[in-house]
Amino acid sequence: MRQNPSFAMTDVAELRRLIAQNPWVTLVSSTPEGLVASHYAVLLDDDRDDLTIVGHVGKPDDLIHGLGERELLVVVQGPHGYISPGWYGEVANVPTWNFVSAHLTGVPEILSPEENLRVLDRLVAHFESGREDPRLLWERPNDADFVRRLEKGTVGFRLTPTRVVAKRKLSQNKSPEVVDTIIMELSEGGSAPNPALAAEMARARDARVTPR
Repeated sequence: MRQNPSFAMTDVAELRRLIAQNPWVTLVSSTPEGLVASHYAVLLDDDRDDLTIVGHVGKPDDLIHGLGERELLVVVQGPHGYISPGWYGEVANVPTWNFVSAHLTGVPEILSPEENLRVLDRLVAHFESGREDPRLLWERPNDADFVRRLEKGTVGFRLTPTRVVAKRKLSQNKSPEVVDTIIMELSEGGSAPNPALAAEMARARDARVTPR
């Protein structure tokens, strides 16, 4: 991802928020057969306060990616959407696409079966937490044998990135009036509703007005 200093996203707390809110990521590896990509859910490592993530892949994706042997690129995609030139007023301009994205690169550490079980347990608990009647990993009708057979079909990993490139392109190069117009158009009730992107733009705008 080509970086532009005006759009660089470097605050660790904001990057952690991006990962936490957008756990469905793309894993990319360069292999002797060419590039390969897979899609899995990840979580921030709850034992760390940096950008370390944990997750798992289903076998044989671990072999396809050379998991633990070579670099893995993890692409985190946040809110994004089309921006019409009509929202800039009566000036010459072209469309663009606003987005928030992060690329985390590093060589993953392979987890032990017990560590992998803990990650699988966390993943299920995390995504079931909003349900009225959550079905957790170790609850019936699952039994211990079923859960351990499930674990054997997966490979858990922990990745502490050695390189991070993150970009928050949210019309920071436009006037405050134009930014406000775009947020309005993207908000619920606007001409092209994209509430998640509108919220990200409002957050970035407010941070510029009141630096933390």
